[in-house]
Amino acid sequence: MSAGALMSLGMRALTASYAALQATGHNIANANVDGYSRQSVVLETAGGQFTGAGFFGKGVDVTGVVRAHDAFLTREAASARALASMDAARLTQLERLEDVFPPGEQGLGYAASNLLNSMLDLSNRPYDASTRQVVLARAGDLASRFSAAGAALDDRQQGVNAELRAAASEVNSLAKAIAEANERVAAMKGLGQPANDLLDERDRLIAQLSEKISVTRIEAEDGSMGIFIGGGQRLVLGADAAELAVAADPSDPMRMSVGLVENGAVRPLSAQLLGGGSIAGVLRFQNEDLVEARNLVGQMAAAIGHAINEQQALGLTLQPPLGSTAGPPMFAVGAPMAIAHASNARDGAGVPLTAVTLTITDASALEASDYDLVPDLATPGNYQLTRLSDGLVRSIASGDTVDGMRIDVGPPAASPGDRFLLQPVARAANNFRALLDDPRDLAAAASLIAVANPANVGTATVASLQVTSSPLPVPGATARVTFTDDVGGYDWELYDSTNTLVASGSGTWSAGTPVPQPPTDINGFSLKLAGAPRNGDVIDIQPTPAGAITTNNGNALALLALRDEPLVDGLNAVDAYAQAMSRIGVRVQGTRSAVDLSSAVSAQSEQALAGRTGVNLDEEAARLIAYQQSYQAAAKVLQVAQAIFETLLQTAGAR
Repeated sequence: MSAGALMSLGMRALTASYAALQATGHNIANANVDGYSRQSVVLETAGGQFTGAGFFGKGVDVTGVVRAHDAFLTREAASARALASMDAARLTQLERLEDVFPPGEQGLGYAASNLLNSMLDLSNRPYDASTRQVVLARAGDLASRFSAAGAALDDRQQGVNAELRAAASEVNSLAKAIAEANERVAAMKGLGQPANDLLDERDRLIAQLSEKISVTRIEAEDGSMGIFIGGGQRLVLGADAAELAVAADPSDPMRMSVGLVENGAVRPLSAQLLGGGSIAGVLRFQNEDLVEARNLVGQMAAAIGHAINEQQALGLTLQPPLGSTAGPPMFAVGAPMAIAHASNARDGAGVPLTAVTLTITDASALEASDYDLVPDLATPGNYQLTRLSDGLVRSIASGDTVDGMRIDVGPPAASPGDRFLLQPVARAANNFRALLDDPRDLAAAASLIAVANPANVGTATVASLQVTSSPLPVPGATARVTFTDDVGGYDWELYDSTNTLVASGSGTWSAGTPVPQPPTDINGFSLKLAGAPRNGDVIDIQPTPAGAITTNNGNALALLALRDEPLVDGLNAVDAYAQAMSRIGVRVQGTRSAVDLSSAVSAQSEQALAGRTGVNLDEEAARLIAYQQSYQAAAKVLQVAQAIFETLLQTAGAR
């Protein structure tokens, strides 16, 4: 072998060692750079040269520099990061939502209890103006708390809108940066060597994008990376980046949806298909948690407000002339809403051809839920109603009553493909306000009184008299109940204000049952007795005399009784609020547990990825020493080759 061949071997070895030292130094310099992947030099033995004595090696070639990359671990880390970001974003919003349900004296339950408890003082002093003023003050406090809760929920919605717009803007910036990186990667593809640092930069951008929205990546032949979201919708393809936008939800303009901009319009993406990322977490909060909170507050507002208003209407006020003025509503309650989907058939002015009207028929039966209404294709003329809180599906006709509300559709009837979002209680709290400012408008007096005949021989007394209708079926009428035996048999007669008999009948009373027994209705009242009547005993139910209006407390006692009535989902007002707090608290705790779990999984995925692709300074230091020694050995080869060459020159010169 000539000295030139030996020198070539030394140069190749020196170059390889220097390249390895350079790569190792680059790794050390970028050890703390987020997303950097460890790089290493790829060496290849140079082809041997054949001689008569055999093949002699020609040293080593540097064929490239590669980065430590694991596509599987990279995808897993991005997916875990997206889920953790979704849970964290939802938890942040839920913790803010808890402020709408304060405990103790700041809560809605306390304010409702205070109002109904004030009816006790009103029943003791129905004539007292200051007592009546206290009732109005507490009614105003309850109204302001419901209104404040509704406004706070609107504020949370505005916060969601701002979060979504900011996240969409960040997604657009990242998508544009990824598209630009794709363009540079594709341009360098023809050089035959991967642009490692540029690929790291692109992976880092995709990782940041995964925190906002879950992505699927597909690498093209030119080295560019296609990015898809929402079940396969294109976000980045080659050097082109689509734009994400936030717009009003087509089913409910109060809420927001996220979609891709196409030809100047926003095509909404299904929130269920987004998978993960902070956008998915915020949308889930908006579409599930915030909806439930709004309906829980609205259900309480509608049930309490309607119950008090209905009982107030059954009594008499102190407004002159005494005994003639029924109680006006104490509260205004937000009306139920039916929202036509943006895609429904419309007229030339953009107004939906079909309208849906909701009417509250029984506020105590209202559910804390929205509903989805579509034409029932299996039963023409009917509609399919889905309760969104639990997925219960029913087939109904226009005019049917469901969950305490009557649903009227059209005319005209809805067309196939039309869709309506029904919100019986969602806005009840926002428009909840107190209506009374004159203490005399409180209806403490009952419109009817029951009087037992002094000549009665039995022990029966009036336990309670409940007015059930306003106005009465026969205003000014007197009902007479005459017992016909000792075991509860009775006849009844109804006389109008001119003492003319207008109706009569009979029945049987037993302990614990009212007079009359449903469904019989004598004149809009229900009488309960204590003791036992005897044959010939008489009880008259007659209009409350004007002179007794100021002292009568019958309706005040009925208002007080609402304190313990199952007004909201089978619970009284205080228990209903406690249950609402509990349901929101369960969501917070459940999401907090999900955050702990998804964060741990994400940390483990990041650790696994870092172990495969990250820089270990101890290892790099060891490699640095090895490559330094290799470099020194290669230099020694060159030194020996130089010495041999000089010896050859000296020998040749001597000849």
